[in-house]
Amino acid sequence: MIVYSGNKSSFMHSVENDTIAIEIEEMILGLMGRKTSKSEFRSWENSLSYMYKVLNVDDIPSDAGVAIEYNIPQTSKRVDFLISGYDEKDDPGVTIIELKQWDELKSIKGLDALVETYVGGGLRTVVHPSYQVWSYAQLIRDYNATVQDEDIAINPCVCMHNYIRRENDPVDDEIYNAYYKEAPVFTKGQISFLRDYIKKTIKKGDNKENIYKIENGKIRPSKSLQNSISSMLKGNKEFVMIDEQKVVYEKILNYAEMCQKDLKKRTIIIKGGPGTGKSVIAVNLLAELTMKDQMVQYVSKNSAPRDVYKRKLKGDFKMSNIDNLFRGSGTFTEAKNNSIHTLLVDEAHRLNEKSGMFHNKGENQIKEIIKSAYCSVFFIDESQRVTMDDIGSVGEIKKWADELESEVYEMELVSQFRCNGSDGYISWLDNILEIRDTANYNLDGVDFDFRICNSPNEVRDIVEDKNKIGIARILAGYCWDWNKKEANNTNYHDIQIGDFGMSWNLGSGEPFAVSDTSINEVGCIHTSQGLEFDYVGVIIGKDIRFENGAIVTDFTKRARTDHSLKGIKKLYRENPEEAKHRADEIIKNTYRTLLTRGMKGCYVYCEDKKLAEHFKNRMQAYAEGFRKMQKENYNESANDKKD
Repeated sequence: MIVYSGNKSSFMHSVENDTIAIEIEEMILGLMGRKTSKSEFRSWENSLSYMYKVLNVDDIPSDAGVAIEYNIPQTSKRVDFLISGYDEKDDPGVTIIELKQWDELKSIKGLDALVETYVGGGLRTVVHPSYQVWSYAQLIRDYNATVQDEDIAINPCVCMHNYIRRENDPVDDEIYNAYYKEAPVFTKGQISFLRDYIKKTIKKGDNKENIYKIENGKIRPSKSLQNSISSMLKGNKEFVMIDEQKVVYEKILNYAEMCQKDLKKRTIIIKGGPGTGKSVIAVNLLAELTMKDQMVQYVSKNSAPRDVYKRKLKGDFKMSNIDNLFRGSGTFTEAKNNSIHTLLVDEAHRLNEKSGMFHNKGENQIKEIIKSAYCSVFFIDESQRVTMDDIGSVGEIKKWADELESEVYEMELVSQFRCNGSDGYISWLDNILEIRDTANYNLDGVDFDFRICNSPNEVRDIVEDKNKIGIARILAGYCWDWNKKEANNTNYHDIQIGDFGMSWNLGSGEPFAVSDTSINEVGCIHTSQGLEFDYVGVIIGKDIRFENGAIVTDFTKRARTDHSLKGIKKLYRENPEEAKHRADEIIKNTYRTLLTRGMKGCYVYCEDKKLAEHFKNRMQAYAEGFRKMQKENYNESANDKKD
């Protein structure tokens, strides 16, 4: 959808008569039913007056096409300004321009393509504008069939007309080199450079013909995108499916293809506990459906799994067109009905009602996802809801599917591939944490290295040792404040227990799960949920204890900086029993999740000594059996060497 379109001549006339912002405002109200804020109206007036100066030369043709506020189909992304035409060889092309009102920014070391600037009423971390507009261009190239078939050049750039560029400016920091080479940034006083960039593509006018073609192009993933994800997945052992994972994968694949044939809406719910392979299935479906010409996206509320899976697929490549295959759960608030072929929603239990930075956008994320796609797939484990905002449940999904007239299919993954394939270990955790009654009173027969340590230093020593033979990390309940000012200082110890001190995972750098330096920091639920490690150490804080023969949770012991229980104090004043129930579920689910991140072993320190004793008493028979098993394995290995 394009809010405003015309040619250069009509655009210049509207600016000269001070009507351009009014025309856009009226079009947005008519097309979208949305009123325009004063700040947005003012930004159009300022930015478009600047573009008037840029285009006010004879050698940019008056019949070149101009479009403003182009909503890229199947996304919530909008391109600010487009100008179209033909180059000196008569090849079609469009220059897309991201307009920024910024007058300053700070570079951020370690985090890929991110900067810090004042936007939305405060200092925020956002993507570098070159990356932003490059990703928009890549979306158009990758999914617009007309652009692909007619080889329409899409050339992105940024215009920051208020920004005074200085020597060694952060916008030009070498860490962004790959992005601004693809999408240059033009700042205050660089009108002539921006004109020259436009003229490389636009030598002759097209009376907005190429803009029309882009606006009406069919959606189809490009061959380059298909080849990229196919080659990245091929031979990647982390995404190999086995047993029932393959069965569920094939069934979902079939339903997704049926949707494209009969154009019926289908909602698929995949239930499965930790380590049952939900994410492996999602990534494989992402690749296969893309190669079957579907527009498909991997969706999660939490950014950690998205960042890690992108990294594992991309390897050492910084820029890749697969970036646009991964989306946050709040990006579908304005998407049209059935505008996307398939959405694969991982960690669906973490979905929220409202979207946006201030939780003030949209109506309900589950509803918006089902509405947006012909086929929506929800991978869910209701025992992993860990914040007050988490609304993801099978019942909630079914409710919205019914309202939107979508067929519903349910499947369940049972086999456990984490915790050494031990369903018994997870059942034991559910029992000992009093989440649900199970027959697993102790750990008899469980082949998993689980230990209760006497100090956090012992946990650290074991984890550091295990990290030499696999990926090992320390995790903790959110009982220690996260100091934002020291977020990038590994020597500042947020978590201090006696002579033990470590910092929370750093605010900059690679994702916690894959960074080599993360062994020196402690991860929380938000950086580890949905991911797995070979070994984990878990520090259980004072928000859970053992008292009078029962597990007791205490939300007052959570850190002030933890937003997982935001609103619990107000709820406690209004309804103490409901508040206790909600907090109890969240705290227990949090530790259940942390304690199931390891595939081979888990090493635990409890701040509450009685809780540690409770764990030990309930695992005593298991500890003796595990030592016996280790001894037998050692003897067998020694005998094999003799033979």
